[in-house]
Amino acid sequence: MKTNAVRVLDNLGIAYELREYEVDPDNLAAEAVAEKIGLPPEQVFKTLVARGDRNGICLAVIGGNMQLDLKALAKLSGNRKVETAPLKEVQPLTGYIRGGVTALACKKDYPVYVDELIELFDVVSISAGMRGLQILLAPSDYLRAVKGTVGAIAQDKEI
Repeated sequence: MKTNAVRVLDNLGIAYELREYEVDPDNLAAEAVAEKIGLPPEQVFKTLVARGDRNGICLAVIGGNMQLDLKALAKLSGNRKVETAPLKEVQPLTGYIRGGVTALACKKDYPVYVDELIELFDVVSISAGMRGLQILLAPSDYLRAVKGTVGAIAQDKEI
């Protein structure tokens, strides 16, 4: 299946693998996706939409088993304060629905900040721009495709 995200990779000549999975609308968590596609949650990266007080909308890409460190993202993105965008704004801003958000082929070319842990893996998984479809690719290729800035923006989930 060719999504806009896949077309971006094709146009850049980036090698990838598509992996389909059955969607559970009641559980869109990255950990659930990881289990369905056979990867550990730390290799399945989720894309979150955030808004900074100085620079506006940006995308944060972190491991599926992590939570976004808002203070670290603010510092990396040149903002004093950052908050995640309300769910109702995600689709109008990105063109993607929850569970299918990707930094590839967004409605606008937002700055992308990627957690440094992505560099630990040979292969990572990201959304292909729709629920039920993931892209597996090399982190360096993903960073090149999204023109991502790498930094420490994730922290362990609080229990």
